[in-house]
Amino acid sequence: MSTRTARRTRLFAATTVALAALSLTACESGDGSDTGAAAPSSSAPAGGSSEQPPAGGKESGNATEANGSKGTNGSAGASGAKDSSGADSSGSGSSGSSGSSGSADKSTGGTDDDSDLPGKCSATDVKITATKVSRPLNHLLLTATNTGSKTCMLPPYPAARFGEAQSVPPVAQATKPQSLTGVEPGKSGYAGVLLSSGDGSGENGYETDTLTIPFEDGSIATVALPAGGVYVDTALTVTYWQTDMDAALAH
Repeated sequence: MSTRTARRTRLFAATTVALAALSLTACESGDGSDTGAAAPSSSAPAGGSSEQPPAGGKESGNATEANGSKGTNGSAGASGAKDSSGADSSGSGSSGSSGSSGSADKSTGGTDDDSDLPGKCSATDVKITATKVSRPLNHLLLTATNTGSKTCMLPPYPAARFGEAQSVPPVAQATKPQSLTGVEPGKSGYAGVLLSSGDGSGENGYETDTLTIPFEDGSIATVALPAGGVYVDTALTVTYWQTDMDAALAH
């Protein structure tokens, strides 16, 4: 009986040891799972720390983007804006200056053109002579010769004053040329004067030996009449200044 009891005791002890071993193994397994569970918690901070770099990276990225925008995009943008604004402002500026230059050139050209245009004739550079012609009857031919060094423009017609006349004679509108008559140095313009009616229908006739013709600048030419003077009446009429003598005597 004691031997059986001893065996049972040994078997029980062995069983107990086995159970203890199993428990220990289970505990160790539990510790391993705990460790495995703890790993995520420890990896979470690692993940947190791994998020830090992205945050840092983001900041770095932002800095890079900022640097990029400043360095590249910024420079490019600034350069682009500068270029575009520069081009625009430069373009408008150059256009403006070109416009100004063009205006200046144009105004200068206008001044040159104006200076090239003939001026008005004056009694100081034009000599007027009066010649009595046989045909047509009672006609006087006025010849205005340019004695100056530049071409000048004669007035539309001679505002002739015979003797003490208070008014100028009317002008024959049918003789009006297309433009004013200009005379080059040494050249002449012509005007005809109907002194009196040929049929005696004129009135208030009188004889005179003086003739004056004013110019637009205020100067007055004194014209010598043919010897013995001329007879004028209310039929007195003048033509416009012409470039052709026959055109002046056609009226």
